[in-house]
Amino acid sequence: MFGAIFRASVAFLFVAMAASASAATADDLKLFTEEYPPLTFSRDGAATGLDTEVVEEIMRRLGITAKIEVVPWARGYKLVLNAPNVGLFATTRTPEREKLFKWVGPISATTAHFYSLRGGARFESLDRARSAERILIPREWYLEQMLRDMGFTNIYTVSAPIEAVRMLVGKRAPLMALDDITLADTLSAGGVDPQLIEPGVLISQAVQYIAFSSDAPDTMIARWQKALDDMKSDGSFDRLYEKWLPGVTPPGRR
Repeated sequence: MFGAIFRASVAFLFVAMAASASAATADDLKLFTEEYPPLTFSRDGAATGLDTEVVEEIMRRLGITAKIEVVPWARGYKLVLNAPNVGLFATTRTPEREKLFKWVGPISATTAHFYSLRGGARFESLDRARSAERILIPREWYLEQMLRDMGFTNIYTVSAPIEAVRMLVGKRAPLMALDDITLADTLSAGGVDPQLIEPGVLISQAVQYIAFSSDAPDTMIARWQKALDDMKSDGSFDRLYEKWLPGVTPPGRR
């Protein structure tokens, strides 16, 4: 009988240790996002937005509590690239980034264009854009990486989309590269009349994911992905999309 009790005690200890380790992993998880409305942004000192609410619902379903911190994109990108147990969203998934992170998504989709001041010089082709004095792009964005790979040498990086807008309106550069879905909110935050800006050539269409540190356990990634897939199956993902982006088709249904 003593042997049975001992074995039961050992088994209970291992279960408790496993549960403790799992809880510690969840407690240690650090999540970062950026000022990128309406997908992610801060309001009254807390993160909110479409993608933020998707991530919060995933955590609720998994029984996880983790603070979401809004930081400059370049800082968040550096953290998820170099620190353990970090998640960063909304991160555009590109071939160059594929092996750098573990991925859960897609959680949103965007289309990127060049934008210029209305009535100013027009940039209706990629070759024409290469002749611009400078192109404003947020630092470490996928668009910076993409255009550099395409041979663009006139890129000028800024800390955030709103800085690109302000510099464009201030005529400190003739061109910027930003996403369509977030442009209206960025212009509003900067107090800029949308009629002052006009789109140029299409750069790319992209989907955004939650990017996790490369050392994230595959079992954790699978659990997060299943929770997201369940949201898409039961309609809650579509409802969040309609709340934040009325009339816009969620990724995977275009």
